[in-house]
Amino acid sequence: MLFIDYSSAFNTIVPYKLVTKLRALGQNPSLCNWVVHLVDQHYNKEFKPYLGRDYSLVSISGDCDQKDFFGCEVKNSDLVICTAQILENALTNQEEGKHVELSQFTLLIIDECHHTHKDGVYNKIMGHYVAQKLKGESRLPQILGLTASPGTGGAKSIKGAVGHVLQICANLDSVIVSSKVYAPELKKKVPRPRKRFDIVDRRPQDPFGDHLKFMMQLIHDFMALGPDFPVREFGTQEYEADVVILEKKGVTDRNRLLAQCALHLRQYNDALLINDTVRMVDAFRVLEAYYSTKSSTAMDGTDFFLLGLYQENEVELRKLAGDDRFENPKMGKLQSTLLEQFDQGEHSRGILFSKTRKSTHCLYDWVSKNPALQRAGIRAAILTGAGNGINYMTQNEQKDTISHLRQGSLNLLISTSVAEEGLDIPECNLVVRYGLLTNEIAQQQASGRARASDSVYSVVAQAGGREVRREHLNECLEELTGRAISEVQRMEPREFQMKITELQTEALLTRQLKEQLKIKKKGCFSAASIQLSCRGCFVLVAFGNDIKVIENAHHVNINPDFERYYKTNGQTLLKTFEDWEPGRVISCAACGKQWGMEMVYKEIALLPILAIKNFAMETPEGRKLAKNWKDVEFTVEEFNFTTYCNNKFPGMFD
Repeated sequence: MLFIDYSSAFNTIVPYKLVTKLRALGQNPSLCNWVVHLVDQHYNKEFKPYLGRDYSLVSISGDCDQKDFFGCEVKNSDLVICTAQILENALTNQEEGKHVELSQFTLLIIDECHHTHKDGVYNKIMGHYVAQKLKGESRLPQILGLTASPGTGGAKSIKGAVGHVLQICANLDSVIVSSKVYAPELKKKVPRPRKRFDIVDRRPQDPFGDHLKFMMQLIHDFMALGPDFPVREFGTQEYEADVVILEKKGVTDRNRLLAQCALHLRQYNDALLINDTVRMVDAFRVLEAYYSTKSSTAMDGTDFFLLGLYQENEVELRKLAGDDRFENPKMGKLQSTLLEQFDQGEHSRGILFSKTRKSTHCLYDWVSKNPALQRAGIRAAILTGAGNGINYMTQNEQKDTISHLRQGSLNLLISTSVAEEGLDIPECNLVVRYGLLTNEIAQQQASGRARASDSVYSVVAQAGGREVRREHLNECLEELTGRAISEVQRMEPREFQMKITELQTEALLTRQLKEQLKIKKKGCFSAASIQLSCRGCFVLVAFGNDIKVIENAHHVNINPDFERYYKTNGQTLLKTFEDWEPGRVISCAACGKQWGMEMVYKEIALLPILAIKNFAMETPEGRKLAKNWKDVEFTVEEFNFTTYCNNKFPGMFD
């Protein structure tokens, strides 16, 4: 078993190492390699050209039919390239033709194996492995883990960093190997980019931001919190955490004034964060969009105060946002950084990393309308995470965007951290970190995207800002990671193995205990004893036993009376899935709080999908909140399509 720590330069030779490893296994090797977005790339570029003549290969991802017969595909194939969740599903699914055992594999390759920790899907898969190993199972696959850096796991000391590396080794049941002998050769082959800090001074005046803070203080005065609630600095992540707690307190205490004021304060704080990251007009548009949906849903004095406050100040905010004298100086520095690279020639290619989907859209709008950047030939596109939500890209959209970058019709990706790893992005001349705070692993992954000759890794930030401090901290943590790896590699084999077994045993016991607590938690209350109320207005709208779950993913309300509690709008997702199609967004009919969306299931059933985070649960022990359905304290039964149809259309199927 190997856990390979490789630098970004090592990426170019990993496929050949994998081929060598496969051929060393002998006749008919089986392999499962799982990464989220690279299934097709690994199949078409890395494995099929080298192994296709001698072995049967198959690639399986979430959008192909083979996933439903994964067990059959494994039996009939030598090499299986799939996403992690598909393998995890197959290990737990006992249905014939879908179930697999780890003993069916000879070698498992885990790309980006630093994710093998906590409750991640990689660690769930390796949890099956470790459990069988500790029971004495001998027919287990070899494990090959690949990563640019295991990181320190948040540790700031050598002891803590060593403990984290050992835990990753235990989770992977592997030793750690890093390239040392050939490191100089690899650096020559694919050199690291030149790192630089493009620093700007703090904005001397910010009347737009000051006016937002003035309005936020008025809301605080309206809440009359008193000295028990200390106010941290407006426009910071810490303040956002405070108002999140405040909203939860308002909901659980049935204090709508507190809850609603906290929600509005979070919008103003978001506007301040956007004002600090991109343009003033972007911050204003966020507030404008939010309040455009509020005018028709005012319920009480709290709503009238909050809506009135915005309306009274809207004209002044719009005026201040349009005053170029006070624009964010980081935008000018970002412009010069981009122009410096893209003015050099037609073959430049870059990635601009920003924190949120919202900021990527703001930056795209700025780039598209900036005359100087357009004259420089910058052709930009947004790249964000894949998912089923309205604000997510599909995996096909991601692939198309990256394909256009490779072909040259695009030359700049404006991306969230999704582009740091796990996507087949061609080498870039320029990587810019803009308004992004991440750990040492993400920093190393992002810099590894700048693999072209004489490439630049730029951090555009305010002098003395948190981004600069975090980058310097990450440099220290990267060095600490290297020291921790060396210390682990110097351990005596017997000492190392004893420590790994100890960590694995602890992890197994912890997982078993968590599973028992999870089962116990689900039995705390009966579904019929739970009532759901809107988190926005506290109106009771459903019982727990109205909720059923489809495919262990979609929680729907099957009570036909529920439709009188919500309204819909015409917004739909332009996507279709195997058994269902997304429909309109649904919101509370009383206050406008968004609840989820409709789904058309099997072309017959129109069902509302609900997000539990938008509701409060009235339980026998008081009002409770949950972020995800897995956190609720009652059992949600499986949706039965036949029963639903018989109840919905009585007599039709007699």
